[in-house]
Amino acid sequence: MDDQQSPSDDAKAQGLTTGPLYLEDPDLEGDTLREECGVFGIFGHPEAAAITALGLHALQHRGQEAAGIVSFDGSRFHSERRLGLVGDTFSRREVIERLPGNAAIGHVRYSTTGETILRNVQPLFAELNAGGFAVGHNGNLTNGLTLRRELVRGGAMMQSTTDTEVILHLVAQSKRNHFIDRFIEALRTIEGAYSLVSLTNKKLVGARDPLGIRPLVLGEFEGCPILASETCALDIIGAKYVRDVEPGEIVVFDERGAQSHKPFPPKPPRPCIFEYIYFSRPDSIVGGRSVYDVRKAFGAQLARESHVPVDVVVPVPDSGVPAAVGYSQHSGVPFELGIIRNHYVGRTFIQPTQSIRESGVKMKHNANRAAIEGKRIILIDDSLVRGTTSRKIVRMMRDAGAREVHFRLASPPILYPDYYGIDLPDRGGLLAATHNLEEMRELIGADTLAFLSVDGMYRAMGYPGRDPANPKFSDHCFTGAYPTNLTDQDQVEPTPRQLSLLAEAS
Repeated sequence: MDDQQSPSDDAKAQGLTTGPLYLEDPDLEGDTLREECGVFGIFGHPEAAAITALGLHALQHRGQEAAGIVSFDGSRFHSERRLGLVGDTFSRREVIERLPGNAAIGHVRYSTTGETILRNVQPLFAELNAGGFAVGHNGNLTNGLTLRRELVRGGAMMQSTTDTEVILHLVAQSKRNHFIDRFIEALRTIEGAYSLVSLTNKKLVGARDPLGIRPLVLGEFEGCPILASETCALDIIGAKYVRDVEPGEIVVFDERGAQSHKPFPPKPPRPCIFEYIYFSRPDSIVGGRSVYDVRKAFGAQLARESHVPVDVVVPVPDSGVPAAVGYSQHSGVPFELGIIRNHYVGRTFIQPTQSIRESGVKMKHNANRAAIEGKRIILIDDSLVRGTTSRKIVRMMRDAGAREVHFRLASPPILYPDYYGIDLPDRGGLLAATHNLEEMRELIGADTLAFLSVDGMYRAMGYPGRDPANPKFSDHCFTGAYPTNLTDQDQVEPTPRQLSLLAEAS
């Protein structure tokens, strides 16, 4: 999708656009990792849709482009899908009233495959031979394009451009007698990363890929089972955390109770390390670890590896805050909010001149001069992608009177693209893949620059270092060690790479 794409006809039909033309200002997003998606489901509760909407509110950080809910009332499925934030639609009573039933699933979307148009908004729904089937997907299939071509050649008519629809068709084409067997057969065909929530006229089904790349947790609320991407979605409704859905596990809930299926050979888990670095909310528990505590540990390890004499530690808000706390606590250097973030930027009008556009970073971040003027500062951020925003923030610190500006990243250099649901540029767009450390330092204008080492990242997670023979996480963006086949990328004919909204404006 082009960064300056006009609002879709679907969006206009729903009255979802305001003004002439909007875009995310790429100057504000140049160093931002885009979240994947978030999923939520509940079975057996009379207020299923309202609870799902609350769960999606808690997962809003995982996708801000669109949201959807599908419910089932015992005889009919009901669907509401909209572009925009959860609160734009699902805080309205009349919308929830159009979603009756005691079972529902929901999805918040940031697209890494497929355009941002209404027909791609999940959960997707189809009437199959055995009844209705809805599915929401967090992740990305690494053979989705290949399977899509095969399905289309076989006569399938695709209604969206998202890889999630492939799963619908695979289930529909299965000749197995029982739904769960058809579902398992479909999952045996796909590759990549996925956490799924699915709804039939009898069952709520959750599934996690065999390596557990994407997270999925099981909770309970007033005796009803819940599936969610993160524990923060349980907290918002006062639900009890039960356990993580295991890698390769399929959990099924119906009127008879719960079932667990493990149809895949066991493999050493490889959860995505970026859940700890960036994606998950700090108040979530992922894989038994507090995300907040892990990020503080990253910061403390960063201080061990690359500290220099400074007066204050300053986070780049909000993602750099926990690591900066850890850095400050370990180094003994005071923590100061030297940058204040405006949380209400949203979308900005296309600016009339480049000079006005170049000031756009101040709409999102502004220097707290009183905390940094005349001081030597260390800036802490979670990661660096292109370097555009980092350069602007360093300049902002100097303009506010900082005497020295040292930049530290609480993750290793990103050297390789991702194919599992994170929106990253190709290698040519990754600053660390095309520049050495000194070149990067000079480009962003810092006095010194340092990244957390790969081994240091593992030490912060409680391991002696990274074991190349048995890495505990999917760390491919740093190491190039992809944990699954990359079938679509290996095709002879060119295939479109994942959609990237990180491209800078020309």
